[in-house]
Amino acid sequence: MLPGRLPGLANFHCALSRCRTSSVKTLRVSSCYEFGPFRLHPPEHLLLREGKPVPVTPKAFDILVLLVENSGRLLRKDDLLKRIWPDSFVEESNLTVNISTLRKVLGRDADGKEFIETVPRRGYRFTATVEELAEDDDGLRSPAGPSRSVEGGVARPSLMEDTAETASVGRPAAPPAAKRSKQIALAAVVLLGIALAAFSYALYRRESAGKLFSAGPHSLAILPFQNLRQDPDSDFLGFSLADAIITRLGYVSALTVRPSVAVQKYRNQALDVGKVAADLKVDTLLTGNFIRDGDHVRITTQLIDAKSDKILWRRTLDLKYADLLTLQDDVAQQIIRGLELNLSSSEAGRFHGTQSIDPLAYEYYLRGVDLYSRSDFPMAIKMLEKSAEMEPDYALTWAHLGRAYTANASFKFGGRDQYRQAQAAYQKALSLQPGQMEASIYMANLLTDTGKAEEAVPLLREAVRTNPNHAEAHWELGYAYRFAGMLQESVSECERARQLDPGVKLHSSALNGYLYLGRYDVFLASLPAEGDSAFDEFYRGFGEYYKKDWAQAEQHFDRAFELDPSLFQAQLAEAFSFAIKKQDGPGLKILRDAESKIEARGVRDPEAAYKLAQAYAALGDKASALRVLRGSIENGFFCYPYFAADPLLDNLRHEPGFEQLMTAARERHEAFKRRFF
Repeated sequence: MLPGRLPGLANFHCALSRCRTSSVKTLRVSSCYEFGPFRLHPPEHLLLREGKPVPVTPKAFDILVLLVENSGRLLRKDDLLKRIWPDSFVEESNLTVNISTLRKVLGRDADGKEFIETVPRRGYRFTATVEELAEDDDGLRSPAGPSRSVEGGVARPSLMEDTAETASVGRPAAPPAAKRSKQIALAAVVLLGIALAAFSYALYRRESAGKLFSAGPHSLAILPFQNLRQDPDSDFLGFSLADAIITRLGYVSALTVRPSVAVQKYRNQALDVGKVAADLKVDTLLTGNFIRDGDHVRITTQLIDAKSDKILWRRTLDLKYADLLTLQDDVAQQIIRGLELNLSSSEAGRFHGTQSIDPLAYEYYLRGVDLYSRSDFPMAIKMLEKSAEMEPDYALTWAHLGRAYTANASFKFGGRDQYRQAQAAYQKALSLQPGQMEASIYMANLLTDTGKAEEAVPLLREAVRTNPNHAEAHWELGYAYRFAGMLQESVSECERARQLDPGVKLHSSALNGYLYLGRYDVFLASLPAEGDSAFDEFYRGFGEYYKKDWAQAEQHFDRAFELDPSLFQAQLAEAFSFAIKKQDGPGLKILRDAESKIEARGVRDPEAAYKLAQAYAALGDKASALRVLRGSIENGFFCYPYFAADPLLDNLRHEPGFEQLMTAARERHEAFKRRFF
């Protein structure tokens, strides 16, 4: 809920206003229609076939609505042209093409007849039986009521109304004054009753919303939008527009929003709301679809309460393609109102206007975000660089460009140059928009990975202060603490992250704090269920290795290497597997090849280097183990409490130089502890 708004009173005043202005409808009601296997929603510009969206171009959709609303009646061609293309001269062939399109979309009814009949030289008639349904503010649908009958077409009023067709029937004579007074009094009583009912309903909604949403931060997943047209060139909008809304809501502390990486697997899928919500562990879902027609985009979104499968609200936006940037603000504000969230003054201030950007530059930005999600980091970089070149003052472009540089440096061995480019991009983003959430979190991760945990912590603490329910911010703070040896604090932050979002960093980072504290069973239980992730299989084997369950460890290590032999962790897994088999030669070759590649390309991850030192020690190469351990500590992994107790370093403890390395790690760990704790 926005500050200063009381939903009960606001709804009461709206209901009262409607009562004053209309004696026919006291609640805002729109109609949808059912015919054959189809349901037509004019307000949402949505056609469903057996519950699944059917792509229809905007003009064809408008024609369909007119035909359905006038089912059984002849609509003349010239009338259709005037209604669909007002104030424009359009040839009849345009109408013919759209009718042909509709026939292809609708197919034939159960009796093999077409839904649209052509009356030669005159016009068209919709021939199917149509049922009109009422649809209220809450998205609840019901038949229009017993006073409506269906006769060969759309359900129509069975009582005469003041329309063009019924006006000729005539009106009854005006009642005497006394009778009119009684009718006015009766109407006043009815209106008062309606107003009181509306007020009671508003209070009920408010109380029930409080019961539904008071248990803690509300959890929401925004799923990739579905493209209703088979148009590969616009498919990128589905994920990137959802990501833009996720980003916009990142500052709302009363809301926990699943990150884009958690929802990307639902691209172009038929959705089972209950199953998706259970998978993502959320209580609300935002789903949507879009269709692009030249320079226009029609976007329909709906917010769903996953527990009741109730639609909390729907919204359809018709935008010029150049105005796509307004979508994130509009939908984000609708979500805030729909969930009746309370915003702080600083949070509310963030929704007063969005940083502008050239429309073409924004398209390059959206394409870059989509390509990153598909792990095409080189092309993502090209798109984002082009966006930044065209619009150098848009902070989010620089934040995502930095993330793409970082991923390419780490996963594609882009190396030291791209780490530098990433840091420069993050700094540019923060100079343009200080405190920008994405830039702060991404840059902090880079700083931790490149040995600068002391610089990462202030950024992350500010992010957590800004939004204490941002799961990724808590996770990255726990990650930085782990590098510095603050293990219990690290575990607390990561546990908090997983409470907020059970899927945060689930397949890209492990809760190593448990492992470093010697809580091996808890560590193994924290990993995802066994599957096809080489990263997860390595850590499963690593936990079993610490427990000295050699057979299980070897099985998981071999499985990791089988799944992805190019992954660094999988190469470590195979080296540990050779150590279990007492086959030092092949294991050492794997480690040396991996180390050579890391050194040549300047890949920086001192925690991963520490595991390389452990593997060298397990295979008996103490000199290499000490060399890599020194590099790990000097480059920023100074987890001294873990080092002091780690059994995998036991065969190094009496080697020359080992104590000096431990002293360096302890001093930096203690300095970090004094500074931040």
